[in-house]
Amino acid sequence: MRIVLVGPPGAGKGTQAAYLAKDLAIPHISTGDLFRANISQGTPLGVEAKSYMDAGNLVPDSVTIGMAEDRMGQADAAEGFLLDGFPRNLGQAEALDAYLRGQGLKLDAVLDLEVPEDEVVKRIAGRRICRKDSSHVFHVEYNPPKAEGVCDVCGGELYQREDDREDTVRKRLEVYHSETEPIIDYYKSQDLVVTIPALGKVAEVTQRAMNALGRGE
Repeated sequence: MRIVLVGPPGAGKGTQAAYLAKDLAIPHISTGDLFRANISQGTPLGVEAKSYMDAGNLVPDSVTIGMAEDRMGQADAAEGFLLDGFPRNLGQAEALDAYLRGQGLKLDAVLDLEVPEDEVVKRIAGRRICRKDSSHVFHVEYNPPKAEGVCDVCGGELYQREDDREDTVRKRLEVYHSETEPIIDYYKSQDLVVTIPALGKVAEVTQRAMNALGRGE
């Protein structure tokens, strides 16, 4: 299956993508992983992307599209893939369609993870990260530490990232609404969008998505 996963920041796309890709036995292709891999390997696209990033500029769509096309063309993606974070805007969606047409392929579904905006803000703004080890993540409401401001695992100080501040989260949501949300209507016109309520336990959301894809238990 060839699937695109969309949803606002904080909808749980990365978590759901990992589970769905495993259940469907297809590679999880995330924009973040593509950038890290290309930059660390020093590929021409990685070098180009780094030059923009080092200058504090946005990486052009052409670079992101090139990385995605290269990854989708690899052997492990021959039978399908799950795209997470790509396409991010209409131009990228149109480029993806053109690429797939050129390969004689098409998307099977676009899964839209639906979360109320207030919940998105609560999920992200409530996160607290350990300064000693950023893999230790807590939440003031959903997963609070035993002692306020102290990591349960290593005793490090917990802090709120700048990206997680409520005003920053709301700005990220504005960008999502203006840039990414239009691709949902674009794919609705192709009858590809399946809306998945993304509130509840991770396993429950995964099961809803699998059911929607006709792969439920």
